[in-house]
Amino acid sequence: MTVDLNADLGEEVTDDAALLAVVTSANVACGYHAGTGAIMRAVCAQAAERGVAVGAQVSYADRAGFGRVALDVPGAVLREQVADQVGVLTAIARAAGTDVRYLKAHGALYHRTMDDEEQAAAVLAGSGDLPVLGMPGVLLDRAAASGRRVVLEGFPDRGYGSDGRLLPRDRPGALVTDAATIAARAVELADPPAPGRPVASVCVHGDNPDAVAHAVACRTALEAAGHTLAPFA
Repeated sequence: MTVDLNADLGEEVTDDAALLAVVTSANVACGYHAGTGAIMRAVCAQAAERGVAVGAQVSYADRAGFGRVALDVPGAVLREQVADQVGVLTAIARAAGTDVRYLKAHGALYHRTMDDEEQAAAVLAGSGDLPVLGMPGVLLDRAAASGRRVVLEGFPDRGYGSDGRLLPRDRPGALVTDAATIAARAVELADPPAPGRPVASVCVHGDNPDAVAHAVACRTALEAAGHTLAPFA
């Protein structure tokens, strides 16, 4: 009954300090879609103080589109971009007294690597042997096949299609905004009533103005349902 609560931090959108008081894992933007060295240092220092696990949230080099534009980046280039992002955050995290504990792709890269063999291979090649957080697909399959730990996550603040994938953001029902509904969905994801494999981590999007309130609601509901919140990494 242990579950992780993760959120995207360092994106210059929400209150990172307030989120770090609630979540157990922090997906830290590494500068390619958002974030700066100073922001990464602040997040890592606070995460170390609170015992929050730090993960590298890697993305395409797309600050203008917030990493949500699928770019056609050659595999060799993407591998080096991922290695650069992980390397920068690792140095900052270690200086703050912690370390990068896992990898998570962001935005368009997240969704692309669920199906694209070349892009998934590049992300894995550039990220060493870090555990990989994500949804079922090529990236997690390849990571598991190579002996890396894979961790399934679910999104209570996003709508799902019949294929089990997240609905595109421009589709009706793609964004869930009611805190009570998000909290109830978090419990369903962590402990589904139907037979199946529950997620090990619940993600609250940090680029939402109400991210802190949503995270608090999720944590409260999960603990009330009997779950212990702790980092998976």
